[in-house]
Amino acid sequence: MSVRLKLTLSYTGFLLLAGALLLAAVWVFLLRYVPDRALLISADPGMQGGVFPVRSALLHVFAPRAAAVMAVLLVFGLVGGWLLAGRMLAPLTRITEATRTAASGSLAHRIRLEGRWDEFRELADAFDTMLARLEAQVAEQQRFAANASHELRTPLAITQALLDVARQDPDGAGGEVVDRLHAVNARAIELTEALLLLSRADQRAFTPERVDLSLIAEEATETLLPFAEKRGVTIETTGELTPAVGSPALLLQMTTNLVHNAIVHNLPQGGTVWVTTGGGQLTVENTGETLSPHDVARMVEPFERGAGRVRTDHGGVGLGLAIVRSVAEAHDGTLALQPRAGGGLRVTVRLNPVRVPGPGQ
Repeated sequence: MSVRLKLTLSYTGFLLLAGALLLAAVWVFLLRYVPDRALLISADPGMQGGVFPVRSALLHVFAPRAAAVMAVLLVFGLVGGWLLAGRMLAPLTRITEATRTAASGSLAHRIRLEGRWDEFRELADAFDTMLARLEAQVAEQQRFAANASHELRTPLAITQALLDVARQDPDGAGGEVVDRLHAVNARAIELTEALLLLSRADQRAFTPERVDLSLIAEEATETLLPFAEKRGVTIETTGELTPAVGSPALLLQMTTNLVHNAIVHNLPQGGTVWVTTGGGQLTVENTGETLSPHDVARMVEPFERGAGRVRTDHGGVGLGLAIVRSVAEAHDGTLALQPRAGGGLRVTVRLNPVRVPGPGQ
């Protein structure tokens, strides 16, 4: 049976029960005040009086009328219950239609249920919110797939062109072609590894462990210190014990990406990078060019490099901050980017702090 039919039968059954109780109360009332037999005295001298059964006569009159009332209540309950159930389930029908539309691939449809706030309105609004998030995620995945395809196609196209040149000129400078092929292949490997790391962070495919962000920050800065010195950038690391729970490898990659970006997108000479830990958060600041809020908002998008899609000798593959955001979200944390007043960028990753037990605890 459908839900509408079930509701109709429920309404009808309740109405019949209420009618039966009401008729039973009337019958009990009548039995209480009506005697079993009554003496009938005739006013006509020619007729004789007698004793007549009153209750049996009352039952003879009351029973058919009670049955008629129950029949009317049955018809009224079925018709009224069917109409009322249909009216009550109308919002559910709209939600069902919207679900079928979404299942067909159209995520732009919204229910936008009108009327007062009730359970159906709450369900419809929650469904609209879910559709909006799904639409945004699908659009982001499509954009990411398109950008990834473009980024992967570029080194493959360069490799094909170099191989064509080498095949047409077998006596040419093979060493130069090999060097360029090596560089292009290294870039393709770097991009593939970054995509795999991003997928791993999104899927939370790791076993949580207790870590210290301050130690991770020191390890990342020590690894990148020669690279910073080569570019004339100074790194200053300060902070305190910052316990957290997560993947040491992913958190190290996140910190390394932040410090690497801070070194690359800095002043040509005399730049500075500040790495600070404490209070359950990691902050990386760097000097550099003045950034607008619009530029900062785009930096977390995949394959966005700085203020635009500009490649440099150490520009990476454009997934640095995207990986940072995914790692932070995989650890139930947040990522905040803010342009510095004097130029440069401040990036803050806040993770859920871990309470360190004191002595005797």
